[in-house]
Amino acid sequence: MTSANDFDPSALETIIYEEVDRVAWITLNRPAAFNAFSMAMRRELQAAWRSLRTNDDIRAIVLTGSGDKAFCVGIDRDEPMSALDGSTQLYGTSNNFMYDDPGDELGPKANDLWKPVICAVNGMACGGAFYMLAEADVIIAADHATFFDPHVTYGMAAVYEPIKMLQKMPFGEVMRMSITGNHERLSAETALRIGLASEVVSGNDLSAAAERLATAIASQPAAAVQGTLRAIWAAYDLSREQALSLAPAILTTATDPNAMAEGQEAFSSGQRIKPHIR
Repeated sequence: MTSANDFDPSALETIIYEEVDRVAWITLNRPAAFNAFSMAMRRELQAAWRSLRTNDDIRAIVLTGSGDKAFCVGIDRDEPMSALDGSTQLYGTSNNFMYDDPGDELGPKANDLWKPVICAVNGMACGGAFYMLAEADVIIAADHATFFDPHVTYGMAAVYEPIKMLQKMPFGEVMRMSITGNHERLSAETALRIGLASEVVSGNDLSAAAERLATAIASQPAAAVQGTLRAIWAAYDLSREQALSLAPAILTTATDPNAMAEGQEAFSSGQRIKPHIR
């Protein structure tokens, strides 16, 4: 198990990590491979997510890819599968019940990180990219971004990715994307229409849009934001009654008297934030 102590930003090979004004920026940095994930990237991402759990200076995270061609195109098929997969069940052995999914622990929630994560999709996002998109809290996309799942085209069942994406997309859209493989791609405009993305901007404006959103979120009391995050995800994962039964515990845990006092003072001052209209 990778721990927070394993994370050394100066030693990273496959991602770039930066901190600016309470926001952590994580950039998938394998542009020659269209930011496909390797075993090294999986280790580095896991270490980054876990380190952020105890980094109280950071209140929001932006995840994006280097370049403008791809956010992430999934698993690096040029890397030996044995390096990515703890078993070789899918690749010629009879180890049918011992499959370690290579995308496990790529995303923040799989590493028990409950700080807001914004995915800024700057090009193609397909296959294993959905492990990260499915666990993002907000997705914004460049106008040239595309989304697709090529598994079936290459003779593999699409299983983990569509299961996870059912929390982000309507059933019919997940089904169509998964069974058409490489024959169709969702445009950024379609992603916006179906609710996968909450905003589409030009490629040149993507970083600024992510910065504006992350900075706004990070400016607010951390406990209030993280408590809200937990409540919404609980409501997604549980039945309505189960989620409501957890609500008092989440609300109590997230209530910070000092933050509430500051909020009341800000309200009483009469000064108001000029909101961004989208």
